[in-house]
Parts: sequence; structure tokens; C-alpha cells
Amino acid sequence: MTKIAIAGSGAMGSRFGYMLQAAGNSVVLLDNWAAHVQAINTNGLTVNIAGQAPLQVQIPAALPTDIKEIQDVIILFTKSMQLTNMLQTIQPLIGPKTKVVCLLNGLGHPETIERYLPKTNIFVGITLWTAGLTGPGEITLSGSGSVELQNVAPDSQNAAKALVELLSAAGLKAHYSTDVLFSIWRKACVNGTLNSLCALLDCNIAQLGQTSQATTLLTAIVDEFSAVAATEGVDLQPAEMLAHIMPLFNPEEAGDHYPSMHQDLIQHHRPTEIDYLNGYVARKGTERGIATPVNQLITELVHTKEALLIEK
Repeated sequence: MTKIAIAGSGAMGSRFGYMLQAAGNSVVLLDNWAAHVQAINTNGLTVNIAGQAPLQVQIPAALPTDIKEIQDVIILFTKSMQLTNMLQTIQPLIGPKTKVVCLLNGLGHPETIERYLPKTNIFVGITLWTAGLTGPGEITLSGSGSVELQNVAPDSQNAAKALVELLSAAGLKAHYSTDVLFSIWRKACVNGTLNSLCALLDCNIAQLGQTSQATTLLTAIVDEFSAVAATEGVDLQPAEMLAHIMPLFNPEEAGDHYPSMHQDLIQHHRPTEIDYLNGYVARKGTERGIATPVNQLITELVHTKEALLIEK
């Protein structure tokens, strides 16, 4: 039985933990939200799936500081800005053979993780699964998804493929990638356009797409993403990227959706992950002599909105 810790058990972490435990693994949900942890330990994790009666799933949960047992696998699902703190806290859980999987949105996470453990233990990827956190100890699941995963160290390919099998056996539809960095950048570029613009303009994706300025804004952001991605060996073609984003304006695709940054900032007045999207592009552009004025401005505007909306 594989021992798995989910480090950051909000909506997505809880989904993965629930599915991995159902497949027969030994799972513990780690989270810093004490009320969430207490609710899971008292009542079980409430799992709402459309068309089904709610499930009450008994699954252990704990604060990250309360678990000291070495794990076989740790899946990181914190918010980007909480990653460093989580990595410091879970050091006792990491043994020489522990596989640490990062599926966080945003850019620059592998270099952060490499400060805390060897490359041979690190695996990175993206997921297209979704989930909602309804309240403490309660999640809502809908739709399907997938996971794309790759090893950071060249000689860890077999370990990555074993992780793919572990995730797929739990119904998470994982597959091994030979170029996951491209997928990470591509997803970050989608988020760096739709997330940031919908948050700043207080609209959903379809409403943004209906404006005559949408294409101009997207093109300016994507061009800068592409230029900085190229410095990391990633070929993000602007025309292909725009062709990938534009269909999302359709209400039947994602148009009626308010992106996660809108949910965090406008709806819940919480800090955003802007520094790991547009902010990363602006920062690396400055370091590498690439002009990124649009992403710089968007980053400053989002931080200004945070200052206005978030109570100190």
C-alpha cells in the first residue's frame, strides 16, 4: 500500500486524495486550514458529485506540522505563494526515496522545490481536473480531466512512469510527457490572459471575449509570454497560443466561467497568484533584457486591486 500525503488539501488536493484512497492507497490530507481539517476528521470528507447522494468519506486529515512519518509520495497542491512554507514544514515526511509531485498552476515552481530536495525526487506536471471547495470538509466534483507528468532528473524516467500508473489506477487519467515544460507554459499563458483580465475587469470569460479590445489585449500579453518562454527553451508560438485561447470565449467551452483569480480577488478578497503568472514573465523579462511592459502593468494593477480589496 502506497503512503501518500496531499500537501495542500483544498478542492483539488481533496479530489486527488479521495480518488487515490478509493484506489486502495494510504492517504493523509494535509492543510493549514484548521476548521477544514477538523471537519474532515469529525464528519469525513463530504464529496458532492452531480446526480449522486453526497458521500461521507473517512480519510485522515492533519495540520502539516502534526505529521512526521516518511511518505512514499507527496503531492503538492498549495497555493503558489504558500509553496515555500509548505516545503519547509513537510521536511520530516521526505525520505531518500520519497517522490514529490508538483501540479501547481504557474511558473517557476521547480526551481523553488530544488532548494529543498534533490532533482531525482521531483516530478512536475499539470492537471486539467477541476473541483470546488464548498466549505470546511466539503468538495464538489464535476467533469473529467487528466494529468501530464514528467521527471525533472533525466534518470528518473522510470519513477515518473510508476507515478503515472499510480495516478491512472485511481482514475486520474495520467500520462507521461516528454515536454511538460511546454504544457506548463501553455497553461500559464491561458491563465495569464483570462485569469488576470477577468479579475481586473470583473467579468467572465465570455464577457471579455465580447469586447472589441479582447484580441488586442490577448495578443500583447501572449507576445511577451512567448518571448520569455523562448529564453527557457520553450517554443510558445503566439498565433498557435491565440488559436488555443480564443475558443474558450464560447459559453459552451468556458465562457460562463469566472476564472480562479476572479474568484480569489473579486469574490473572496484573497491574494492572487499573479506573481507566478504575469509577474513571473515581467520579472524574468527584466532579468533577461526582454521588454514586458504589458505584463508588468497587469501585475501592478492586480497588486493594487489586492491592496484595495484585501483587509490588512
